[in-house]
Amino acid sequence: MSTRTHTPVTTFERDAKTLELPWRFTGREDELELIRRSLTAGHHGIVVTGPVGCGKTRLVTEAVRGSDRARAAGTPETRHIPFAAFAHLLPEAVSLHRAVQLLSGVRLLVVDDAHLLDDASAALVHQLAVHGRTRLVVVAADGGPYPGAISRLWTGELLPRLALEPLPREDTEQLLAAGVGGSLEPLTLNRLHQLSQGDLRLLRDLVDAVRERGLLTRLPETDAWAWRGPVPVTATVRERTVDVLEGPSPAERRTLERLAFGEPLALHLDDFAVRDLGDLENLEAGGLIHIDDDGMVRLLHPLHGPVLRAAAGRLRARRTARTPDQCAAALAAESAALTGRIEQADVRSLPTPVGEWLAQEGAPVPAGYASVRARFARLRGELREAAAWAREGLRDAPDDASCRAELALAAAQSGDSTTAQEAVTGCPGLDEPSAWLVASRGDIDGALAAIGEATDGMEQRYGGGGDRMAGIGAVDGDLGVGIGVAGGDRGVGAGVADVDSRAGIGAAEDDRTAETSVTDSDRGGAPGGARGSGGAEAGAAVGGGGVVATMGVEGGCWAGAVRSDAGGAVELACAEAAFALYDLVRLGAPEKAVERLPADGVFARHADALARGDGPALDRAAEELEGRGFVLFAAEAHAQAVPAHRDPRAARTSRTRAVALARRCQGARTPALSGLVLGELTARQRQIVTLAAAGLSNRQIAEKLTLSIRTVGNHLYSAYARLGASDRSALPWLVELPDAQPA
Repeated sequence: MSTRTHTPVTTFERDAKTLELPWRFTGREDELELIRRSLTAGHHGIVVTGPVGCGKTRLVTEAVRGSDRARAAGTPETRHIPFAAFAHLLPEAVSLHRAVQLLSGVRLLVVDDAHLLDDASAALVHQLAVHGRTRLVVVAADGGPYPGAISRLWTGELLPRLALEPLPREDTEQLLAAGVGGSLEPLTLNRLHQLSQGDLRLLRDLVDAVRERGLLTRLPETDAWAWRGPVPVTATVRERTVDVLEGPSPAERRTLERLAFGEPLALHLDDFAVRDLGDLENLEAGGLIHIDDDGMVRLLHPLHGPVLRAAAGRLRARRTARTPDQCAAALAAESAALTGRIEQADVRSLPTPVGEWLAQEGAPVPAGYASVRARFARLRGELREAAAWAREGLRDAPDDASCRAELALAAAQSGDSTTAQEAVTGCPGLDEPSAWLVASRGDIDGALAAIGEATDGMEQRYGGGGDRMAGIGAVDGDLGVGIGVAGGDRGVGAGVADVDSRAGIGAAEDDRTAETSVTDSDRGGAPGGARGSGGAEAGAAVGGGGVVATMGVEGGCWAGAVRSDAGGAVELACAEAAFALYDLVRLGAPEKAVERLPADGVFARHADALARGDGPALDRAAEELEGRGFVLFAAEAHAQAVPAHRDPRAARTSRTRAVALARRCQGARTPALSGLVLGELTARQRQIVTLAAAGLSNRQIAEKLTLSIRTVGNHLYSAYARLGASDRSALPWLVELPDAQPA
């Protein structure tokens, strides 16, 4: 007779409504196949490690779906109880030797949270791996010491180790689209990706909380979902930020709050007492703050700022916070910094917390600032993000020429000629279609002719030429990008870059006024609040539409800082012409630009390599472009290298690199990338690759084509070798370019 006690369970109606189904498994296709292969004949299993919340358990569950298996899991509370993880599989009193005998008949054993196993359970797992009769999938989280018997699984080469990285942005985008039921606007996607840092449980919690609070809305322009407003401080969010909420001392907490309301803050050592420096040292050692080479201090995790602002009392928030109206000088500083990097032909990522805070909170973003952000993003190859920033500027300034031009460029280079045409229609100064708009319609000759006429006209108008343009080098002789300015007398002052408005941490808190009104919607205040002299002037520069655009050659503004020298206008025009000349290279006509670009710059090296048909030189130019942040330009250079290579293996490598970079360019569809479409597979390989590119697993392909899973895997392996690919998610690019999407 059973002695087991049955406990009655009452199910309430509301429980059924709150049950959450897991999101559809998305991404990680290569990792999924690797785990499945580790469980086939001749293999003994695998160890999967990674950060907390990165999706290890879900990945393993998907990999073993449909297989007979036993499961065990470690827990913190049972680490001192021998064989606690296997209590449901073993008798009450058992030796290690007997436990190995009892479990040797299990074909597949999944061990979750192996970092929490008691020593006896860890030893059992190790012995099962040594005996090799049971296939093992062992899951363990990073961040703490592993039991010795577990770490020796891979250090002793008993099992291979798969170290999962946080989910990439591209896979996060697919996951969110499946979970939300539609695409997310790029700024919202960036925000969620940065806040979650690859923690999928936190990501799900944030999305659910935002939806429940009605903060997720559809944008009429693109029908994408957008989140504007504060970060919901849920139980999961508090759990993830316990180190910043409960760990620091009161003095350290005050320093963290000052950063939360005003980062980045300048570190002026003369302004600090010894105690203050000690607090900063403790916070840095604890992994809560980061101090860069320029002495700017920031919170290390992007989630900490919103949580600290939400946890601050109302009076402290009133005394510390800054409203959007007081952010002008800080915005000017960010704009000048971005423009300076463009002028130096260096568009690697740059922290810009103030502008991002404004956009995230749904506050108005000045059009001049938005156009600079859009231009910077476009040059980085982040085309949908560029379009999103342009639209942010157009919300309160719908006729702003610079934002319209940037929207047109981003759309045209995404293959969205409809949006590009709408952006330039009916706007004074933008009536003439840009070269890229013409190119997006397939008229490459027309685009080349438009660029040629425009650059010739600029050089004749300003008496320029090759020698004149060669003098506009920036870093290492690279192109210096100037600005289109209305009358040459307005714009974002470059002198604001040293920014008194970035308040030093050592500044006395008494200097902060308590006059700021804090509403429910902006209670968190703005990071990087403006303070000190020059704020009003900077506000006029950023908010007054000082940086304007002409459609010119590319159809966009050439935004930056106003030059004060007498020859500045000529240099600006020549800089515009130089960038336009590089467009000739991108469109496949380097012979028209190679003698007219700055001789020592990377753009000239790209032009020269393409004109000579030098594949290795094109790859070198691509690597340099990528190093400077020009990801789309680098993808195009690698793509142009493919037909230039005489060695088929080198051509495949160039194609692989081009595909990998193009996937990061948010739907870019430019003429150079069209050359990535392949036709060098056998009929069977192409059939299987096409199905894999459509998202089918090896098992599904095998069932569809009545083949064995191993045969499918072998065909894919051969196809990868021919294509020079190793990433399953690159297959859609290798079969055909993705369909054009709205910018």
